[in-house]
Amino acid sequence: MDDDRILERERLQIELIRELDFEELQVEEVEEDSPDSDEDDGLAAFRVTSHTRLSDNLGADELIFNPDVASLHTYLGEVEDTPNRIASVDGGTVLKLPLFYLEGVVLFPESTLPLRIIQSSFLAAVERALNQTNAPCTIGVIRVYREGHQFKYATVGTTAEVAFIRQYRRLSDGSFNVITRGQQRFRLKRRWTDVEGFPCGEVHIVDEDVPLRTPRDAFGKLVPVSNLRGRCDSSKMSTFTPHRDTDEQSVANSEESFEGGLTLSEKRLHHSAVDSIMDDWTSSDDDQVVSTSNIQSSASHSYSSRSIGCSGQDDRNESGNGKSPVSQGKDQKHYRLTSFREKTDLNRFRMAPRAFWPYWVYRMYDSYHLAQRAADLWKQIVGVPNMEAVVNKPDILSFFIASKIPVSESIRQELLEIDGVSYRLQREIELLESFDRVRCKHCQTVIARRSDMLVMSSDGPLGAYVNPHGYVHEVMTFYKANDIALRGRPVLKDSWFPRYAWTIANCATCETQLGWLFTAANKKLKPSSFWAVRSSQVADDMR
Repeated sequence: MDDDRILERERLQIELIRELDFEELQVEEVEEDSPDSDEDDGLAAFRVTSHTRLSDNLGADELIFNPDVASLHTYLGEVEDTPNRIASVDGGTVLKLPLFYLEGVVLFPESTLPLRIIQSSFLAAVERALNQTNAPCTIGVIRVYREGHQFKYATVGTTAEVAFIRQYRRLSDGSFNVITRGQQRFRLKRRWTDVEGFPCGEVHIVDEDVPLRTPRDAFGKLVPVSNLRGRCDSSKMSTFTPHRDTDEQSVANSEESFEGGLTLSEKRLHHSAVDSIMDDWTSSDDDQVVSTSNIQSSASHSYSSRSIGCSGQDDRNESGNGKSPVSQGKDQKHYRLTSFREKTDLNRFRMAPRAFWPYWVYRMYDSYHLAQRAADLWKQIVGVPNMEAVVNKPDILSFFIASKIPVSESIRQELLEIDGVSYRLQREIELLESFDRVRCKHCQTVIARRSDMLVMSSDGPLGAYVNPHGYVHEVMTFYKANDIALRGRPVLKDSWFPRYAWTIANCATCETQLGWLFTAANKKLKPSSFWAVRSSQVADDMR
């Protein structure tokens, strides 16, 4: 069903691209005859659709950029769909694939990556990928980064399916553009250079874990960990005293029977919870023991006083040396209050969760609970795209957020390397809650804030785009930026956002190229300008 949905989505994308290409041709013909036609007809691709709307402060003749256009990468040209698309391979499979080393790019499963193939060796790599039998139409994508004057290679990457090829005006040099889609994570075992000159590698497909829920069947089956037992003596009311030997054996039996009823995934969840909260749980138990001791001593005193009074022996009230009736009434009131507190505390013990750990501990690692929290945070901070369609698929949602969250490439590589859906979602929630400022990687100058973020693509606030020279850049978009100096004049050719001209933008402090300023070529197009900041030039500190 998912494959059919993806194929249908791609078919609609291809049709839309062809329609946009046809509209662009019509616009170019009109512009040749009338220089002023750009004001009236040059925005055919940006008419308001179901995905865009006119804001309240726009006039009737003003238009908003359609974010669907940016996500389709229409700047790459015509579309040629590739055949023989395959499903994902099993986790643990070892494959030999052509590798693409990309600086400043981290590819995640289900995200889109455009490539412009220029060098003959990489043209041969794509041809190999299209024709190989073990994994047709598949390449491996690895992030490379600089440490001093050396290049380092990440050990975890993602396989990419060549979804379709776009011939860019059928250049005479044989180069072409490729749109790929991330599929599965892998660990790089070894790499080499093929005889045809392109990199190859042996990769081990990661066996992804299954999203975990709180083990519901564990509740109500086990005795409480802190179980207080008591005995009632016929001659007097006795206090509840814990039987240490019996309790220790009960706890051991509870843990053994609990783990015996869990699946392998639930056992992993249980052991991770044990390791992470042992210190806090121990300190909490100590406090509980002190409280229990106070309850016991108070109860002992009350019960002993009442026993002596009822026996008629040493009854100070009858001898005249005891308390007054008023004092005796106060003692009885104090006794009733003490008994009430005892019953309340004991009821709390009986209401304790009957799993080995409290319910909230398991919720900390419940993938579906974490997915809902992450989706709510995304809606609050970013807004689009809407996560409700995938909130019940925590594994897909965790990769989607990781691929679109506007953070540095090194943090996104960290997210890619995390094994476990729950752990990845926990880290993403932490990042979303702490994300506030965007700083230059080299001089730590604050260049933008979270409130300045602007989503210019239907895929989200961060996306990958390729320039005519084959360099792929992942950029995050903002409507306002600080301490940035422009270099050169605006250029409309080869723009990633049609009808927007780009200008190189450098950090005003250290003069590092941070990205580009995009300005609308027509006064009717909104937004009139925005900034695209490269994630590779952003610092890890986002606070």
